[in-house]
Amino acid sequence: MRWHKRLLVAGLTGVLAMTAAACAGGQVRGAGGTPQPADGTGPAARQTAKANDSTFVYAPNLDVVTDWDPATSYSNEIVALSNIYEGLTRYNFQTREAEPRLATEWTSADGGKEWTFKLRQGVKFHSGATMDAAAAKKAIERTIRKKGGAAYIWDPVDRIEAVDATTLKFTLKRAAPLDLVASSGYAAYIYDVDAVDADGKTTAGTGPYTIDSWQKGKETELTLKAFEDYWGGWTPEQYRKVSFRVTPEITTAWQLLQKGEVNFVQRLNPQLFEQAGMTDNVRTARSPSFQNLLVLFNTAAGPTKDVRIRQALQLAIDYDGLAAALKGSGSKASGMVPEGLLGHVSDMEPKPDLGRAQELLAEAGYGPDNPELRLSLTYAQGDEDQKMLVTLLSSALKKLNITLQAKPMTWSAQWDQGKQQGQDIFVMYWYPDYPDAYSWFLNVFKSEDEPRFNLSYLKDREIDAAIEKLPELMATDALKADDAFKDLQKKIIEEQAAVAVPYVQTYQRALTADVKGYVDNPAYPNVVFFYDLQRAR
Repeated sequence: MRWHKRLLVAGLTGVLAMTAAACAGGQVRGAGGTPQPADGTGPAARQTAKANDSTFVYAPNLDVVTDWDPATSYSNEIVALSNIYEGLTRYNFQTREAEPRLATEWTSADGGKEWTFKLRQGVKFHSGATMDAAAAKKAIERTIRKKGGAAYIWDPVDRIEAVDATTLKFTLKRAAPLDLVASSGYAAYIYDVDAVDADGKTTAGTGPYTIDSWQKGKETELTLKAFEDYWGGWTPEQYRKVSFRVTPEITTAWQLLQKGEVNFVQRLNPQLFEQAGMTDNVRTARSPSFQNLLVLFNTAAGPTKDVRIRQALQLAIDYDGLAAALKGSGSKASGMVPEGLLGHVSDMEPKPDLGRAQELLAEAGYGPDNPELRLSLTYAQGDEDQKMLVTLLSSALKKLNITLQAKPMTWSAQWDQGKQQGQDIFVMYWYPDYPDAYSWFLNVFKSEDEPRFNLSYLKDREIDAAIEKLPELMATDALKADDAFKDLQKKIIEEQAAVAVPYVQTYQRALTADVKGYVDNPAYPNVVFFYDLQRAR
């Protein structure tokens, strides 16, 4: 699931062209308008129409909520919390800039080390309290103190000042694109600190929805209802009720979509996606993403502690065959950083080589003429793409006298086991908290005494030191930052063989045809902004 140089999404040339603009003294970004649905019909357009009393049903394949605290949340619940909480800004993938949310405009000065945000007036928290600069300051400071989830995004902040009720001023220790930081899908929420409820009974945000019910472990795990005092207002056509119906099996989700029992399936396999495109009451949406698949090898214990075995496993993956089998739902990766972000490496496409894999295994005492090697692997329940990877890898490893004991699991169970170093291979997706590559390195590969997302358990002082230097480089020298990202990828992927990166996802969604206004935003993976939707009549 997750920086520090403005507009790192357009490739290095775009970064260099826009760095100066990001840090220009007195530059104003934003405007104070109310957000509008994608089809151009905004909350201000109070049309006379029949109220939309239907429930929008989202069908995720994994459990929804692992953490209700907006300060520390860092997992699947982004799909819900992004509709309950709001930040100062929101990232617009089409313009590749932050746009107004709870802040209506902002300025930067002192080379990007001072930022002033003007806040929207008349905004209420779900608790009934007023959202103002003092409340926003308290929320961000609490998030920083909690030091959980993606709180590191605020590391450049030296102090925060509530200048007046509508003015929030940040003084930074180093230059950073705070408008982008404030758009993060994690740790950037503004909330009423006195109303935070870790049990999910109430919410403390400003967003258009609040919790109606939460039943952990149930099929319909979570339902949301409209916050009637939402600052953006409501039109009759918008969805005022939302539910999350957890559906692990993709074929079941597809059947429910065809029947109209769910409105949105976040991912279908290639065959079903093609079928959905020819189904009358269904429409499809496809868009690029910053989300890639990580195959993490246990570097701390078990057979994979031997780097030769990890390298053999990398060489056993049929990357081209997997990309072909995905049929457009994913593209072969090159390095760890997806294309479009600073640090992407175009010449690191992985290549399978079973012959070399066999040589490495023989050196380690395994392979066809040696004792059988058994390895455990965990992956996401109901994810057909990950299942395809497991199928192809299992077949290849059998030729090398390796038995892969693969187990599909709910995310909560897989993650709990992973934090206990309970497997040899851990398969998961990763994406940035905002459009910046830093997250992959800080969260997944920097040493941790108690594993959270470093599920390869890699501990390397040289790598740690290089990661710690990235924020300053990103703020001061994009070229050097780009080189540093590339060097780290070579160390982590090639030298340490801590991970294999088979593909980058292409989002393939399916919706009921009566839903209007849906726009995918890869900066918020798998999030549907329900407020922007309307039901067609």
